[in-house]
Amino acid sequence: MTILFSGTVQGVGFRWTAESLARRFPVTGYVRNLEDGRVEVVAEGDEPVLVEFLSAIRHSGMKNYIRGVETCWSEAQSCFKGFRISYEKK
Repeated sequence: MTILFSGTVQGVGFRWTAESLARRFPVTGYVRNLEDGRVEVVAEGDEPVLVEFLSAIRHSGMKNYIRGVETCWSEAQSCFKGFRISYEKK
């Protein structure tokens, strides 16, 4: 699943929050800033777990910074180990 968060989501601890929340769920993937100001989360896991993870992010301390959420479901590639912050911008 790829999630794109828009709003004031950079420079407010969003990536750290997403990484911290990911530790509570059996998910793998990464979170990174995009050059257009959005934050991208790529996560793999069972669908119900991913839905809970997304909900946790949306209802976290970051909720007031989020103005939009776009989700795209896709088949898992099983290429991630753990969940991390990526510092590579896209």
